[in-house]
Amino acid sequence: MTSSLKLGLMLPATALVLSACTMAPKYERGTLPVADQFPTPATAQGASAETLPWQKVFLDPRLQSVIYEALVNNRDLRIATLNAERVRAQYSVQRAGLFPGVNGTVSGRQAKETPDSYSADVGASWELDLFGRVRSLSNAALNTYFASAENQKAAKVSLIASVATAWLTLGADQEQLRLSRETLRLREESLSLTQKRFDLGATDALGLRQEQTLTEQARADVAQLEALVQQDKNALRLLVGVEVDAANLPDALPENAVLSDLPVGLPSDVLLKRPDVVAAEFDLKAANANIGAARAAFFPRISLTGAVGKASTDLNNLFDGADTWSFAPSISVPIFAGGANVAGLEGSKKARDIALATYEKSIQTAFRDVADALAVRSTIDTRLTAQTRVVEAASETEALSRARFDRGVDSRLTLTDAQRTLYGAQQGLITTRLTRVLNLTRLYSATGGGLQ
Repeated sequence: MTSSLKLGLMLPATALVLSACTMAPKYERGTLPVADQFPTPATAQGASAETLPWQKVFLDPRLQSVIYEALVNNRDLRIATLNAERVRAQYSVQRAGLFPGVNGTVSGRQAKETPDSYSADVGASWELDLFGRVRSLSNAALNTYFASAENQKAAKVSLIASVATAWLTLGADQEQLRLSRETLRLREESLSLTQKRFDLGATDALGLRQEQTLTEQARADVAQLEALVQQDKNALRLLVGVEVDAANLPDALPENAVLSDLPVGLPSDVLLKRPDVVAAEFDLKAANANIGAARAAFFPRISLTGAVGKASTDLNNLFDGADTWSFAPSISVPIFAGGANVAGLEGSKKARDIALATYEKSIQTAFRDVADALAVRSTIDTRLTAQTRVVEAASETEALSRARFDRGVDSRLTLTDAQRTLYGAQQGLITTRLTRVLNLTRLYSATGGGLQ
């Protein structure tokens, strides 16, 4: 075995031993900067929200189809995925510094006084990472890549929730539009009858104007909702990235589109799994690793350069010529870079402190997101029940007022008030139902969306 080959085998083993450690501070996760319990814990039974895949939360087959399309075609998610791949490539470049860089050259020299000479060499250069500078930079790049991958997950969770929100909102607005159109039809019929009664002198101008007011209000509502429905479709199209099949669009707000019970575990189980929180922690680890690289900059950098090859005076017989090898260690000592190195170390520590504050803020933000969703979740069923009863009572009141008006017992004003109350109650019921399913959607995304 040649000495150059022995050297090539010894150096990797030696460097792996010497560079096994870095000068980065030991990373330890601190206590959560939030309470141990959510203010309003979920009491429903079943699998916890943060563990459920989205297909088991959004149950309507049409909504599932639209979400699948969005996951394939949404441009924001595509950008997030490409960013993760870009950072992964950057990590591969940084990690390559842990291994020798190999290059090959072939050269020739011609002179009148001496014979021609030719050489072919394969060389390698390597920084001997005695103080962990290269390894710290590699660790920082690796954690940055992990953070980008978690950000891509966060983008996916956000997209799923946004698509579900847009789809459910479209269904509710379609139902509101249908209610407004039916109300307009009934009021146009009532206006026509009132106009005939007015022409016959059976009612006064006040009653006619009241009917006209209700009719035009309903007409304005229809026009407004028609525009709103179109805007909902535009928003959904943008989220999905392609034209949505009309068969997958809702014509009303479905009753069982979203899983009705979503229990939530403890903050430590929920928040530390949320992709944006995990990404912030990886950023913190990357900043921690950069401190190790900054500390290592105070110490000498040792590089090894070696080459093995062939030399000959005949190009045709180059690889039959004599063996050649060379070995040249070099050392770089930071003599006058102390100020810059101190500044670099201080900067890396401040960057770590910023990353820590960002991480803690992300946990607090996640805690509030879940707590807010749970606060609505704890009261929404009561609101829904109450609003349903309001609609029932208003419907009975309107029927009684109409019967009394037809018998001449009540005035047109009483019937008008009853109709207006019923219409508002029906609109409120649709809005409350939408609030409930959107709250479940928000609670699911706030807990991490089941993408751990």
